[in-house]
Amino acid sequence: MNTEIKLSQKLDQNDQLKDFKKEFINNNNEIYLDGNSLGKLPILSKIKIKNVVENDWGNSLIRGWNDSWLEMVDRVSCKLEKLFNASKNEIIIGESTSVYLYQVLSSLLNSNKYKHHFISDNLNFPSDLYIINGICKEKKGPTSVIIDYESDIEANLEMLKNSIKNKPGIICLSLVSYKSSWIYPMKELNNWALSHNSIIVWDLSHAAGVVHIDLKKTNTHVAVGCTYKFLNGGPGSPAYLYIKTDLLKSLQNPINGWFGHSNPFSFSEDFDQDKGIKRFSNGTPSILSITPIEIGVDLVLKAGIKSIEAKSKKQSEYLKNLIIKFLIPLGFKLESPVNCLNRGSHISISHSESWRICKSLQTGTIKIIPDYRPPKYIRLGISPLYTSFEDLTKTVFKLAEIIKNKEYLKYSKERPRVT
Repeated sequence: MNTEIKLSQKLDQNDQLKDFKKEFINNNNEIYLDGNSLGKLPILSKIKIKNVVENDWGNSLIRGWNDSWLEMVDRVSCKLEKLFNASKNEIIIGESTSVYLYQVLSSLLNSNKYKHHFISDNLNFPSDLYIINGICKEKKGPTSVIIDYESDIEANLEMLKNSIKNKPGIICLSLVSYKSSWIYPMKELNNWALSHNSIIVWDLSHAAGVVHIDLKKTNTHVAVGCTYKFLNGGPGSPAYLYIKTDLLKSLQNPINGWFGHSNPFSFSEDFDQDKGIKRFSNGTPSILSITPIEIGVDLVLKAGIKSIEAKSKKQSEYLKNLIIKFLIPLGFKLESPVNCLNRGSHISISHSESWRICKSLQTGTIKIIPDYRPPKYIRLGISPLYTSFEDLTKTVFKLAEIIKNKEYLKYSKERPRVT
């Protein structure tokens, strides 16, 4: 045990990103491994939000829109374009992931550029499937196929490709699976879909901020994603929508909202759609929620997404090896791909007592905050900007201790609303 701790401390000493942890609010005696659901609060975000509330809103009131707020929305969108290597005016920010997904899927359907057929799979986030099924019921025409790979760990790419070939249309996939952390070969699948008269809409929620995503090089045409996970934008912070310029020209927002107008403040009774990506805006931007996103994105840009991804791979491989060595013999099962190139930035494990083990982790001298997903998954999210190698080592040792001492037996099997 001491050998492993010393090794992890040495790795932390040599970590080029180690100083970024100081940029966040860190609780004493707590290891936070839930950044794949909600990232930590950057210190500067707390300061910036206070300034917006007290000065911009408190003093400037309505003048805040012209003074800084509208400019901030555009600025954050530009920074996301830089992060994902998108062209200017290809990314908009402001709605939720679900709203943007509904808008763009409906828009693609209404464009008649693609056959009225949806494809997704059992690795996708449930909310995305709800949107697809809801559109099919609403339109009373489109059909959908949800591919079941009979595995929660990874996709069967041949099965997926054959489905696209046999029933071309609109495909919706999560780049990184929320359960297992499986990551899809983005460019390969984009090119396959396009060559078969299809298009893939990617959900980047569990990838953005830890996976190097180049929307141009991967030939991506459409993507959505949230900002409150590895981008550390705060609880429920608004999502983003990316649409390639060439495609945008043929799409119309199915929701004719105020801010999607070419000139919202003309107050015209006739709707004149904005010529660019802003056509997919709807209501007034949520300034208080957008404010901390900029800080989170700035930290990622400062650290460099390639450096973040490299550390993530190194840490997840380190964690995987600890799991195999110390936890598999105690009844745990690895529920993520073995090869780090096929993983995002979290590792899932399971045990017959996963839920009560999660509760046990959160007690004691050092509280460890993991992520539980039904029916059996303990997700250990690695946020390279503030997760250390020593954090991972201590987590594995505590998991082993909980099983050996049967500490989980002290806790109820009942689960709260948010897990």
